[in-house]
Parts: sequence; C-alpha cells; structure tokens
Amino acid sequence: MNTPLGYEKKFADFIRLCSEAKAQGVGQVTVAYPWVLGDTYQELIESLARLADAELLLRVAARKNWPSQN
Repeated sequence: MNTPLGYEKKFADFIRLCSEAKAQGVGQVTVAYPWVLGDTYQELIESLARLADAELLLRVAARKNWPSQN
C-alpha cells in the first residue's frame, strides 16, 4: 500500500513519537484517542504499519476519558 498523500505532514507528531520511542528503546506508545491514528482507512493502516516497522506496541487510553466525536 502506498503512503496516503500528505500523511507525513498531517501525522508528523505521530511519526516523531514512533521514532523517539524506538530510539529510546521504549516498547510501546500510548495515544489518547484512536482517531489520532488516522481519519481514513488508508491513514489508519499507514499508522499501524509504522508502529509495526518500529516494533512498537500500541495502547489506547480508556474510552471514559474521550471527548465526544458527535
């Protein structure tokens, strides 16, 4: 699958998070909300692929702390 157009700019913070976690030897990253991984299927898959490439586990914070998406 090709990287979605504009992904690197839109998700620069997430890419940096993965890079820094790998460099520091951290085994997992935590995101506050699942939608930080992508707004589309392609973006989500790209984010998961980058996590896998960095050999990182993913943790998503508890739903009770999420703001409404409506």
